[in-house]
Amino acid sequence: MKPTATRLQTLELGIKSDPILYRYSYQWLFALMRELRVEQLQLGSFFELYQLDDSWFRDLRRSAESYGVRIRSCFTAHRELGGLLCEDQRLQRVALRNYRRLIEVAALLGANYCGSNPGSVLRDQMHQKPQAVTRYIEAMRELCAYAAGIGLKGLTAEPMSCLAEPPTTSQEIDNLMRAFRGSADHRGTATAVPVYLCGDISHGYADAEGRVVESNLQLFETAIPYMCEFHFKNTDERFASTFGFSAEEQRRGIVDLEQVIASIWHNRSRWPVSRVTGYLELPGPKLGRDYSDVTLGRDLSDSVSAIQAAMSSSAAAVAG
Repeated sequence: MKPTATRLQTLELGIKSDPILYRYSYQWLFALMRELRVEQLQLGSFFELYQLDDSWFRDLRRSAESYGVRIRSCFTAHRELGGLLCEDQRLQRVALRNYRRLIEVAALLGANYCGSNPGSVLRDQMHQKPQAVTRYIEAMRELCAYAAGIGLKGLTAEPMSCLAEPPTTSQEIDNLMRAFRGSADHRGTATAVPVYLCGDISHGYADAEGRVVESNLQLFETAIPYMCEFHFKNTDERFASTFGFSAEEQRRGIVDLEQVIASIWHNRSRWPVSRVTGYLELPGPKLGRDYSDVTLGRDLSDSVSAIQAAMSSSAAAVAG
């Protein structure tokens, strides 16, 4: 059973904080966001996050708000919570403990959502994938109850681009989310928040021979009935690398921003939330080089401008 659809009312642009990590301060990013008129931030995880004092996050929230920025979401930058899929209980326990801390961080920051990609089944143990997915579902149900107790609106999972990192195919997306929607608490109650998807417009599925089985747009549209947020990102024909939306990157990439945004509004009645944010998620230029670190501001600005132009064009078409 799919969730009850809500007609989409608002599409917003945000930025995920990953590319500034160990390169620029959050205040530098907040100032750039104010200049670009982008108000929503998705905080990407980093190693120290899981051990930092609560006061650090309260300070970060106050700083963001002083620049007019709202931290609406927390999402992993790596695959560090993949232990939820693991058979080894020691890895499971660490992943659960850290996921709980990420949920606490999201609450401290005033975020609505918190999430991670589910992780990876090891390539030499692919036969264990069904049991791994079952472990993930059970763990997420426990975490949904924990998140409800501290005020979040939902937890999120990200569809990926290979069979070792479920969910990937349309069938896997539907099967996973139906497992969550089968719960009595799937719409969110006092005892559990719902699980949504954090989609990605660059994630499609190419098989072992590199043949495209399902396109990024196909999988994005499959995910819409379960999605509360997503990532803006460009990619190549086989989803092998990701990058932004500068003029040069748009020439070599396959993501058509206007097509994606048109699809979002065309499917407005299929969304489970009335307000959705797409976060620009850039890997950034090479980290730790004098000739590349200095280009990050321009890279972010170019991509934001391209997305804003596409959103304005679609908004005019929708209004028309």
